[in-house]
Amino acid sequence: MLETIGNIWEYAAESVIAITTNGSLTPDGRAIFGRGVAREATVRIPGLAVKLGSLLKEKGNQVFDLDDGIVSFPVEETPWSLPDLRIIARSAQELRALADISGWRNIVVPRPGCGGGGLAWQDVKPALEPWFDDRFLVISQ
Repeated sequence: MLETIGNIWEYAAESVIAITTNGSLTPDGRAIFGRGVAREATVRIPGLAVKLGSLLKEKGNQVFDLDDGIVSFPVEETPWSLPDLRIIARSAQELRALADISGWRNIVVPRPGCGGGGLAWQDVKPALEPWFDDRFLVISQ
């Protein structure tokens, strides 16, 4: 796992971008995007909330390839709950498996659960290290 500081969207042309998500839906079935990278993704990619909402309803709160170089990375069950290190570790494992199957060579992930989620990076990093190799770049702003 590599680390850097910068703007995650500067990597979009050559990398898969992970957006931190939760498993909640609006009454009409759209995924709820709280803040940060996920909120920015909804502005950049119309229909993203509908697509993820459909997948969440059908398959549950897990990592999904959302196309357009975007993958979901669950960190919590709801936008009102605290990020959960068990969910983050599970998401890291799922993302690694998806990257292996898909042949992805560059995956950029924001520090999951840190930023607006309030977790400390020194607590989150050990949950990622077993799964993320040098194809994974964890970025902070």
